[in-house]
Amino acid sequence: MTKTISILLAVLVGVLAAPAWAQVQVYGPMVRMVPPGQPISAAFMTLHNHGIDEKILVKVHSDVAGAAEMHNHILADGMMKMRRIDTIVVPGHGRVELKPGGLHIMLIGLSRNLQLGERVTIDLEFADGERLTVNAPVQMAGDMRSESNHTKHAD
Repeated sequence: MTKTISILLAVLVGVLAAPAWAQVQVYGPMVRMVPPGQPISAAFMTLHNHGIDEKILVKVHSDVAGAAEMHNHILADGMMKMRRIDTIVVPGHGRVELKPGGLHIMLIGLSRNLQLGERVTIDLEFADGERLTVNAPVQMAGDMRSESNHTKHAD
């Protein structure tokens, strides 16, 4: 009986030592509406890391695109250029905004026309193996929410 109680206490301590909030949350996700036949769109969102350790986003996938890639805009030779990147680092207790003109997710080879208001599934994969599924609504570019609006979380 004592051994059973010891095991239960060890499990309880383990659960309490790894709080559920020690993860990334997504705020304000959206996919840019594009004209019918356009093969490329972009996704934006704010990633908020509630944990102590940095989280490194290493892969993205989507149900509406042949490929999903992380991109950034950089100034090169006096011009802004978009470049594919391998990772996005979200610092511990920090946040990273994916937005037009900065970090973002490119959805390449759209498998169908996007419909205004529909939800697009985007899977985020982190270096530590954690996965997060985001259901981002398709919106016109001018309808983007600001980073401070935390009323809309990922589904």
